[in-house]
Amino acid sequence: MKKLASKFLMAVAAMSLFAAPAMAETIKVGAILAATGPASFLGGPEARTLEMLVEEVNAKGGINGNKIELIIKDSAASPEKAISFAKQLIEEDKVLAIIGPSTSGETMKIKNICEQAKTPLLSCGAAEVIVNPVASYVFKTPQKDSYAVKKIYMEMNKLGIKKIAVLAGNTGFGKAGKGQLLKIAPEFGIEIVEVEVYDKKSNDLSAVVAKIKANKEVQAVINWSIVPAQAIVPKNMRQAGWDVPLFQSHGFGNIKYVEAAGAAAEGIIFPAGRLLIADTLSADNPQKELLMAYIKNYEAKFKEPASTFGGHAYDAFTILMAAIEVAGNDRDKVRSAIENMKGFPGTGGVFTFSAEDHNGLDIDAFQMMIVKDGKFVAYEK
Repeated sequence: MKKLASKFLMAVAAMSLFAAPAMAETIKVGAILAATGPASFLGGPEARTLEMLVEEVNAKGGINGNKIELIIKDSAASPEKAISFAKQLIEEDKVLAIIGPSTSGETMKIKNICEQAKTPLLSCGAAEVIVNPVASYVFKTPQKDSYAVKKIYMEMNKLGIKKIAVLAGNTGFGKAGKGQLLKIAPEFGIEIVEVEVYDKKSNDLSAVVAKIKANKEVQAVINWSIVPAQAIVPKNMRQAGWDVPLFQSHGFGNIKYVEAAGAAAEGIIFPAGRLLIADTLSADNPQKELLMAYIKNYEAKFKEPASTFGGHAYDAFTILMAAIEVAGNDRDKVRSAIENMKGFPGTGGVFTFSAEDHNGLDIDAFQMMIVKDGKFVAYEK
């Protein structure tokens, strides 16, 4: 943590107008995460990651001598609960900033609340609409869904795939992804010949699979969701004896999906951050040291594999702590510090924010991956 903060301080030396508090105080940080419920595979790792990081920071004396008080609210992926918690954290708890929510749909519901209250929000939701158009106090750490779409289409071009089917869940993430897939396809000469949207609670999609399989033009399938359907779709395709390539979104970055799909997950191709293949990175990669440290600490503490999603919370927290180190316990100054952050390494990539870009990651933050022998490995064709 200190090492990352030092790199950031060097990069923003010109921001010396931000003065740290003269007296030690407790800095309150809120978090709205789906620790339980249907999106707990997102919020669970995120909540555990934050608890671990706060413990580490406070054990070292806090930030500039100030201890961090973390207030986690479990939304269970409910937009209504997210709204209520956001108001509570801002108005009653007086938090400096909010990390989360876990999902894009929840984030879009509280985006304006945080903006109007001038409270920095560092979302763990992935949809690009969270930061496009830019809202002054709203940031996100997952990579852009439009970049994920482009990475997938680039691989399809290499494979000579021209006609595809698109499946998407009816969540905020699914709707946003479907929109990007439809919008960007012509740029890569891809024709979408089948489009299906399914309910996020679906536990059998065999009828949907049968429908798109009947279209003999379909050369590959893209399934865009963050719900259990990421394991159900490959199972149903395998049961139907359909072996066209299956691509999934960056929401597939949790090995639990592979375990749930079993043998049907073999060969799934998807874009993700490099946390999933950290041990294969070269020693000079700017992310490797922090990725390996995060994985080691998380897995030792919680006895479960680290995931992309916990990484989103890691990035949100370390970005916020680096901003607090130079800006102190001041919402406006912290917001400005984040917006001016350059070359900050995180689990999702190397972040460079600006007034026009509140995500801070480019397309190279993604690595195409494939499931091989039940594990994630770099995809090379």
